[in-house]
Amino acid sequence: MRSAKPILMVSAVEDITRTDLYVRPGRTYLEAMDRITFNPNQCGGRPCIRGMRIRVKDVLDLLAAGASEREILEDYPYLEPEDIRACLEFAAAQADHPILPIASQ
Repeated sequence: MRSAKPILMVSAVEDITRTDLYVRPGRTYLEAMDRITFNPNQCGGRPCIRGMRIRVKDVLDLLAAGASEREILEDYPYLEPEDIRACLEFAAAQADHPILPIASQ
């Protein structure tokens, strides 16, 4: 049986040292992601906000359904505006990773 360890995606490794267009000016990728946490024993290892049991996907689903930042913060008082922005920055960075083909054998 394999031991449970956090998985770091290759795209995240590549993005760590760069400042990209999806991160607000003056912030690095790591500074933007300081609110996004991964724990293999929580929410199936999916990205969560500051170690809480609210997934990045939950916030993105709320935004996609038309909820405003204000509505989300009212419904989830333990969230902060910066948490919502971190979710958007995380999603933008994930959508921007390269797909590398594997040579057939």
